[in-house]
Amino acid sequence: MNGIEWHVDSQGVGRIVLNRPEHHNALGCEAVPALVRAIDEVLAGPPRAIVIEARGPIFCAGGDIHEFVKAGDHLDDLVDEILDQLLPAYLKLAQATCPIVTVVGGPVGGAGVGLALCGDFVLASDTMKLRTGYAAIGLSPDVGASWFLARRIGAVRAQQWLMLSDAVDAARCLAAGAVDQVHPAADLNAAAQALVQRLCASAPASLAAIKRLSLEGPALSLQAYLSLEQQMLKACARTADAREGTSAFVARRPPQFTGR
Repeated sequence: MNGIEWHVDSQGVGRIVLNRPEHHNALGCEAVPALVRAIDEVLAGPPRAIVIEARGPIFCAGGDIHEFVKAGDHLDDLVDEILDQLLPAYLKLAQATCPIVTVVGGPVGGAGVGLALCGDFVLASDTMKLRTGYAAIGLSPDVGASWFLARRIGAVRAQQWLMLSDAVDAARCLAAGAVDQVHPAADLNAAAQALVQRLCASAPASLAAIKRLSLEGPALSLQAYLSLEQQMLKACARTADAREGTSAFVARRPPQFTGR
């Protein structure tokens, strides 16, 4: 639908696929409503994990520059039209309780950076390049690009990447922490599938608690953080998965988590 495909499979894996390669998978007026619907329907699955990927040689070029030029003096109105739709859904995606794996099989820029780096695990091909691009066209970051970039590589380095708009290759992205794994292009999907299978075999409540603590922790005082830790641990302790996990550990066997 308008360049976006999505589904939740029988294993509980939600997939969102950018499929507008002829337009570099840019996020424009047609693609954004479809992406919003995709996010909402995948999250309603509910999924055990979410994979975000793209077809074609470019993961996502960001916003549709041709639409920006066409908007002329009304570019600010176009920005609102797009982001007022996208950001509420994007926030729900970024705060999803299940793990997100982004599979970046080629160059990424602009808003695509925010979409790629919201992943809890970012896997890239060796052909991947990250170019923020905003300063090069006189704009500022959007779709969480600067927030997630700073969270991953540090505020000062993120500021430099954003200001200079240089293309940063996969090896440098890996060294800086912008991505978590780099694979030959031919091996990328298999590596992503292996990771997703491992995540889906984990206890969902445990992963959800870890994700919430990781996202909210830096903004909390130590007292508030310890209280949240206790709350999360108590909730996990009520699950059948916790009983299974502890029993399996004592019995020295692999746990069989069911999500209950």
